[in-house]
Amino acid sequence: MDYRQEEVIKAFQIYAKISQKGYSEGDELRLYLAEDKVRGLVDQFAKEVDCTIFSVGERLYFVPLALNSPFHISNDTLKKTYFTGKTVNADIYFMYVTIIILIGEFYDSYQTTEPTRDFISMNDWLEQVNERLETLQAIGEEELKELEKEYEYSWSAIIGKWADMDDLKETAKSQSGRTISRLSFLHTVKRFLIAQELVQDIGNDELQLTEKAKVIVQRYFMELEYNRGILEFIYSIDRQKEEV
Repeated sequence: MDYRQEEVIKAFQIYAKISQKGYSEGDELRLYLAEDKVRGLVDQFAKEVDCTIFSVGERLYFVPLALNSPFHISNDTLKKTYFTGKTVNADIYFMYVTIIILIGEFYDSYQTTEPTRDFISMNDWLEQVNERLETLQAIGEEELKELEKEYEYSWSAIIGKWADMDDLKETAKSQSGRTISRLSFLHTVKRFLIAQELVQDIGNDELQLTEKAKVIVQRYFMELEYNRGILEFIYSIDRQKEEV
């Protein structure tokens, strides 16, 4: 397909802005939606760096799809921005698992694409994380090692991190940012999700998914290519627990 120089420049201007900020709006959004060739070029630029672009409401979002994308948030960045200096990779893995569990609570199963609840409380989120980690903890050591190989995920490190957290203060009305507790950890994860515009705090310690999050779930999150089967695995251990 032939492109005029003006179309290429417009497309690159949109790509440069959206890749820097993570979103774009206003004239860039209108141009992206109105001109097929410009939109095609912007999408191709994003694809070359393992990212995707989609519109939600009045915004255009730029989202990395692969770990090797240069725009994927690195573990070091997460540690410096949201955690303390003592944070290790197990904290990051645990964070991802809590996010998977959170999103899963809005859907009936890993195959559904429409949420079945409007919001979740922090305490409900904590309860679901506890239930799933307790189920994982009950798995034998050898089986757990096999699962780690299969999913390329350090389940034993996640279980250890969860077990080490002090849950004696979970029912306290206020949680200090320095309290090493499971609920305090979830509040840290919540800050990350809000910063990424994936959840909204609607008050009363309740969260709801944003439209951006719903689009990501519908298009990518449920695909094994992107979640490596981890979501299906978490649901499967729930089913196994119910059958016992």
